[in-house]
Amino acid sequence: MTPLILYPTKWNDYSLIDSGYGHKLERFGPYMFSRPEPQALWPQNLSKKIWDNAAGTFLSSSALEDKDEGGKWSLKANIPERWKMSYENIKFYAMPTAFRHLGFFPDQSPHWIWAAQKINKFILNTSTPNSPKILNLFGYSGLASLHAASNGASVTHVDASKKAISFAFENRNLSSFSNLPIKYLTDDALKFVNREIRRENRYDAIILDPPKYGRGPNGEKWELQKDLPILLNLLPQILSKNPLFVILNSYAIRSSYSSLHYALREVMKTYKGKVESGEISIFEDQDDPREISTAIFARWESKSII
Repeated sequence: MTPLILYPTKWNDYSLIDSGYGHKLERFGPYMFSRPEPQALWPQNLSKKIWDNAAGTFLSSSALEDKDEGGKWSLKANIPERWKMSYENIKFYAMPTAFRHLGFFPDQSPHWIWAAQKINKFILNTSTPNSPKILNLFGYSGLASLHAASNGASVTHVDASKKAISFAFENRNLSSFSNLPIKYLTDDALKFVNREIRRENRYDAIILDPPKYGRGPNGEKWELQKDLPILLNLLPQILSKNPLFVILNSYAIRSSYSSLHYALREVMKTYKGKVESGEISIFEDQDDPREISTAIFARWESKSII
């Protein structure tokens, strides 16, 4: 099993400017932000003056900075609450959040492009004008949903957070995509999937990016190590007879990509297709750049569209 390393491309509004001494300096639109990055064990290349010009710095309250809990932003006075950004044909808002990120994950763009290729091939090879049905679980601010729908898919977008669903609606409206077939639902992922099984609803593709811990809209607890295997084992019961793909991404666990690879391979072993897995990584926008691994993933695709 050879790992696949994915790199985000086609970004005009985002770049990794510099990294080092346990931090990374990134550009989100017109603003630079400094965030903790425990993998950056090397020295910073750019001057302290440039780093000090960051519009915001996330100050971790954790003794171990690779934890996602605790901390706050130190922001310059002139920073707006949010601002507009874009990727290809989608538009969305960026803003500093309490979870260290800026309301979206630019490194996910290789998955969006890959999914769009599968969607387009499905549409070209299908005699009927039906759109492939995609389920995006833990969909957050909705960029993957917008990108898939803009490429011809019919998307069901599920997130347990009402605030996240509201954010996804705002991004849809900013993109002028209110006419696209996207259904937004505030729901617990496991409860939703079990209801879809009872309703005998089926999907041609599934996207999952589960958190380590989470709460459902009615206080349901999500714990990745306990609940992800349960959720994965349910997937065949909501997949169509000839599914296109399944994407499983994780920022939440610091284990090898092989753990996701074999988990997904077991789930999809009755379907004709292949699993590939690896890491997502981002290069610095410099000469002789260093790179930072941001996530692990596994994804399955149908043999019919390979």
